Amino acid sequence: MKLQKTNLRGFVLFPISVILLLTTVWLGLAYAAITLPFKLSFRTLIQRWNQYFFVLAVSLDQFGNVAMQDLFNDWLLRPNAPHRFGNEDETISSVLGKNKTTHSLSKTGTLLADFLDWLDPNHVLNSIEPLP
Repeated sequence: MKLQKTNLRGFVLFPISVILLLTTVWLGLAYAAITLPFKLSFRTLIQRWNQYFFVLAVSLDQFGNVAMQDLFNDWLLRPNAPHRFGNEDETISSVLGKNKTTHSLSKTGTLLADFLDWLDPNHVLNSIEPLP
């Protein structure tokens, strides 16, 4: 019996990407912190950093959507929920918002969505992202 060769690309690339992130992200952050104040006015610098950290936050949110997909699909959604966690181009709040509109959040999902909406009114509905 011949074993079929399996593509193990994910098993190889994931640890490499984590190692590269953990060993180099500080360099990019430090470089921006040191060089940008000399290149930009104070007001532009604050706007740039605000946008920079916002995009980083969205990226981490999308990462969390993928990394936590099995847990979130089981704990935050009803079994028949039409919108599932796990799409790398979508935020956790977007999935919560889509499922809030279809009343397919679990009790825990509803609590999380309500908490996010308490922090930022209508957060989960305003976070809904259209996907192709």
